[in-house]
Amino acid sequence: MPVSLLPRPRGARTATALLTGALLLIAAPSAPAGADSPTTHAAASAAPSAVQVNQLGYLPDGPKRATVVSASATALPWQLRDAAGRTAASGTTTVRGADAASGQSAHLVDFSSYQGRGAGYTLTVDGRTSHPFDIRANLYDGLRTDAMSFFYQQRSGIPIEASLAGTAYARPAGHLGVAPNRGDTAVPCVSGVCDYTRDVRGGWYDAGDQGKYVVNGGLAAWQLVNSFERAKRTGHAAALGDSTLRVPERGNGMPDVLDEGRWELEFLMRMQIPEGKPRAGMAFHKVHDAAWTGLPTRPEQDAEPRELHAPSTAATLNLAAAAAQCARVYAPYDAAFAARCLDSARRAWAAAQANPDVLAPGSDSTGGGAYDDSEVGDEFYWAAAELYATTGEARYRDAVTSSPYHTASDVFTPHGFSWQDTAPLGRLVLATVPNGLPATDLARVRASVVSAADAQLSTMAGQGYGVPLPADGYVWGSNGQVANNGTVMAVAYELTKQRRYRTGALETLDYLLGRNALGQSYVTGYGEHAAQNQHHRFWAHQYDASLPNPPAGSIAGGANAGLQDPVAQEKLPGCAPAACYIDDIGSYSTNEVAINWNAPLAWLVAFAAERG
Repeated sequence: MPVSLLPRPRGARTATALLTGALLLIAAPSAPAGADSPTTHAAASAAPSAVQVNQLGYLPDGPKRATVVSASATALPWQLRDAAGRTAASGTTTVRGADAASGQSAHLVDFSSYQGRGAGYTLTVDGRTSHPFDIRANLYDGLRTDAMSFFYQQRSGIPIEASLAGTAYARPAGHLGVAPNRGDTAVPCVSGVCDYTRDVRGGWYDAGDQGKYVVNGGLAAWQLVNSFERAKRTGHAAALGDSTLRVPERGNGMPDVLDEGRWELEFLMRMQIPEGKPRAGMAFHKVHDAAWTGLPTRPEQDAEPRELHAPSTAATLNLAAAAAQCARVYAPYDAAFAARCLDSARRAWAAAQANPDVLAPGSDSTGGGAYDDSEVGDEFYWAAAELYATTGEARYRDAVTSSPYHTASDVFTPHGFSWQDTAPLGRLVLATVPNGLPATDLARVRASVVSAADAQLSTMAGQGYGVPLPADGYVWGSNGQVANNGTVMAVAYELTKQRRYRTGALETLDYLLGRNALGQSYVTGYGEHAAQNQHHRFWAHQYDASLPNPPAGSIAGGANAGLQDPVAQEKLPGCAPAACYIDDIGSYSTNEVAINWNAPLAWLVAFAAERG
């Protein structure tokens, strides 16, 4: 089995796409006065001293750690103060020293033993004071709702209602064939792929663009549905149940998170080639505009033609895996829909077996990301695991046990799983969903998850900021990789009930919410210094004051040492890997939003919000 690849950029942007992005940026207006300035971020990364905390806060029974930027070789005194300025706790730092990813010299503060609760705490060290933060048990309840609301607001083919999203975010349905839109109710294929049209309405817009990609949609839908399946296993399903989230299907007897997942699952099944057509059962790889649209472009105002792109084995197996999961998880709530999902999954599996090496080309990046993948054995393993967990059938069990990914020692990598590296999802399914694997085999699979979590904890312990990502892991979408690794630690906690894994999962959120080299909360609306100018064609306030910033709960892609857009190349030369980020709408390689980054954030926050 080949060694797992590092995650590629979202959509594996090629030189053509980068040039397109550059041209769009040249045509775009300058940021208005008051928008976040690049110099702000440069100053943050170069600060001689700083106290970096989770700007949202900490759970009373969770870890409470902070990082202090200081070149001092000796421990420093620290004071935790409440909102009134009274000292609530004090101590001395632990000298950590040089931190490779940030290029900084770090000290650690651990005030986990403090059990008080309240708002407006600050931490002071060596004359510097942190951003304020809370300590409370319901810390993550609001973010749980907002991170899930991201998906509703990314829906295609449905009006976004002011009563659910807020007046600034309300908009008409996009891509229903209503002028000036030219899709998605009867979309033709690109030349030479098919001679018919398909109704592929619905689903989620993938990211800052308005394309829809099966490999990314399959992963993101799987993670939302998996978050509910995990919560149900552990007795916490009510928090994601009916009428808990801001979705239009509230009150229908279906858990809201499954309503949201269904919106994408219905689209994924529409992307399946119907019976009687060549390569029936396979899934078209993607649907998007024939040419890149500029910023800003509201969905209902997109006048570009839409096109279906050639089917791929990877997309077909994503459909098989997500639909097989659907058949199991939705069965108690909608048996007919679950049966549809299982039929789709079976047909997709059979089609992938008949077409095992139909690969999406990296050159197909005009108007949308390529999402190319040269190795699909991991998708076969993931899909087989889901089909086996759902059906118990011997043919799927044999596909699981005969896969080299089933026994490989390098399935979990330090860089985390992604749309391109899905074998870990097969392991997670087999480790947690009851199945008929022999006891010794099941024990080995579960041990591999725990071992992966131990490796993440070891990585965190060797760093100044406690990030479950090595110094060479800051690639396009690094925040998604960080969050994915956090979910692995959370699953290890479920399997073992050992608190160190919960601690690791919670500290992952600390990084995403401000305990990082820039003192930057990457989640809009959460933290005093939070991202607000993520790359998006509708949430584009930085380019058009009549449009909103991204809604609360939207996570930025994060630090990317590759500097793969013109803004990053201009503003961030020489940055340390963990500081290669700028909150500018033009920096699509560090500051885009995407469903496969918000999905693990939503999963992880739902875990963190659980009490008892």
